[in-house]
Amino acid sequence: MANETVLVATGDSGELAAKIAGHMGLPLVAMIKKVFADGEIYHAFPESISGKDLVIIGATHSANAHLELLDLIQGGHYWNAASINVVIPFLGYSTMERAKPFSHEIPKGITRTRLIFQTRPDFVAFVDLHSEAVLHSHRGDIHTAHIWADKLVMEKIRASGLQDFVLVSPDYGFSKRVARLARLLDCPHTAADKDRFDTDKTIVGQISSVVRGKTAVLCDDMIRTGGSIIQTAERCLEAGAREVMVLATHLVLAPGAREKLTASPIKKVIGSDSYPGRHSDDFLDVYSLAPLLAEVLTKRLAL
Repeated sequence: MANETVLVATGDSGELAAKIAGHMGLPLVAMIKKVFADGEIYHAFPESISGKDLVIIGATHSANAHLELLDLIQGGHYWNAASINVVIPFLGYSTMERAKPFSHEIPKGITRTRLIFQTRPDFVAFVDLHSEAVLHSHRGDIHTAHIWADKLVMEKIRASGLQDFVLVSPDYGFSKRVARLARLLDCPHTAADKDRFDTDKTIVGQISSVVRGKTAVLCDDMIRTGGSIIQTAERCLEAGAREVMVLATHLVLAPGAREKLTASPIKKVIGSDSYPGRHSDDFLDVYSLAPLLAEVLTKRLAL
């Protein structure tokens, strides 16, 4: 079956795709890509995909990455792939999943995901979505999967040897996810009181004294600017926490975010390689999604 599957990636997601391919026992097939003088981009599959299962790994963290993913899916149809299976480790615009009444704003989490579904892949998998609303922005004829990284997170925490810790959600909206992870880790959990008053601005109120004398592990789906995470860390220390660490699946880290985080009381940030270009260093502790995504694809393709 392996020679009937072709695994490719968008340009920025090649590193994660290579790891996934390794876990699946498949080669990562490099797309032929050229850029013309006027900026137009040429793509070609280096081998026939006709009658084969095409797997595309592609984060949509930028407009160009999103468009490249659409191009590869459409290319799969054009060259008669037997099936087109897409894994999106990080979904850009995922926080814009709804429009406020009378705002006239565009919910791009929905509209951009709908563009992916309109290319009619057979299967699309997402990782740790900000909201599951985007899963339903198609007509019901596409198989989707929402993959939670809980298993890998649990393994990462246990392997770290961390003792006497409490999981903290930065707001009540994320608290169900944190409660589920706390049950797996058999540890306490709590939530901060957060209000958003602008696009990238929040106010974090008080936090429970359950953090007193413990290591507070702040959990979120992504770190973008770091503002609310830092505020939550400060509230935890005010409530008596011994130290603060952060756990987030998607390490977006907008310009200036890392500098703010390293200057804060936060000791370490743990996250995945869903967002291209994120690697472990003296502050970031990055684990790979590859084993989990390989397992999902192997089951999907019955390899």
